[in-house]
Amino acid sequence: MQTRPDRMLMVLPRARLVRKAVAAGYQVWSVADPELCDAAEHGDVARYSEQVLTVDLADEPALRALVVRTAREYRIGHVMYLGGGVGMRPVLEEAHKLGISANPPQAHRLLGDRAALRELLHGHGRLSVRFRRVELPAELPGAVQESGGHPVVVSSLARDADRRPFLTSGPGTLEAWAGRTQGPYLVEEFLVGPQYTVSTLSVDGMHQVVGITATRTEGPPHFVALEHVHPAPLGEREDAEIRSAVCALLDLAGFENGPADTTVVLTGTGPRVISARPGFSRDGIPLLLRLARGIDLEAAFFQTLTLGECLPHTDAVRTSAAGFFQLPPGRLTAVTGLDEVRALSHVHAVHLPFRPGDLVPGTADGATVHGFVVVDGADADETAERLAAVRRLLRTEVEPPALSPPS
Repeated sequence: MQTRPDRMLMVLPRARLVRKAVAAGYQVWSVADPELCDAAEHGDVARYSEQVLTVDLADEPALRALVVRTAREYRIGHVMYLGGGVGMRPVLEEAHKLGISANPPQAHRLLGDRAALRELLHGHGRLSVRFRRVELPAELPGAVQESGGHPVVVSSLARDADRRPFLTSGPGTLEAWAGRTQGPYLVEEFLVGPQYTVSTLSVDGMHQVVGITATRTEGPPHFVALEHVHPAPLGEREDAEIRSAVCALLDLAGFENGPADTTVVLTGTGPRVISARPGFSRDGIPLLLRLARGIDLEAAFFQTLTLGECLPHTDAVRTSAAGFFQLPPGRLTAVTGLDEVRALSHVHAVHLPFRPGDLVPGTADGATVHGFVVVDGADADETAERLAAVRRLLRTEVEPPALSPPS
């Protein structure tokens, strides 16, 4: 199939990614699922795209046919699914068959699937983590002992189950969790140490660590992020060890081109990988990189795709941070200080998705955080002070949910 290197098919893209691809000289055809994007976002995607093609991403045969038909009709040179999610596997498989995928589909599976990642790293001394996959609840206690005993991290591998990792504190919490969670199960040793997110760009198998971001979480059982700070406060040795571990992981997975985020814990015996995800971070880290280093990671990706070479190294000249709001569950009755926060020159993004009258759910994972704010400062201390000041300035009142009467 004859292709045009300046033509790109993007699946479920954010409008800003289409805009940046066009600015880099690409013509973009976009695939959208009307059920998965709002009208405003769809309109912005259409504004920058040559054409928007709609499909139900859950309809695998229709999705595969659309990718093949569009690629052949418009001589597409690149197929991108940078956000990941539903339909990614069939998109990447068809693109690979046509010779226009950035990576082998297997690389995305190995990085994006927690159990596959553990198996990939098994036997690699400085990267491996003790784990075991089991089918039945009765097998869980034995797997816990093989993984070092409580506490351990457990998760479901069932397709339609809640797959969030959960930290057990003992046999009781394990039994309670297994009683409400479908198998098969993954049991992993609990990694103790500070957590980091490593942002990389790969070009023809050469991996460039663009930046390392420190993450502070609320702790067990789900370790929901509270703050990201960039650059991470690391010594030269720790920085080099983390970079080496992540590049080794990407090599092992056969990941060759594009962005990826890898979450690492720096244990007492060196860095260990918790999880990895091809594509761009969804939690504001690209903005932190831009504020601290002056590099637009999303635009840089299209630049590396065009040039076929890595970017020049950039040092951080400021510190940036993203703070996630944590509201108590219930009905939001009042919000004050939001306009004052937006007016601050060091606030570069603020998002509170609730209005008075809305029900605020409990925070269960990174997908259910109650909004965020992004600030920067001359150094880590100033940035921390500014983030704390924003948290004080933004005030909310929430009416607790009514208790259900006893049965």
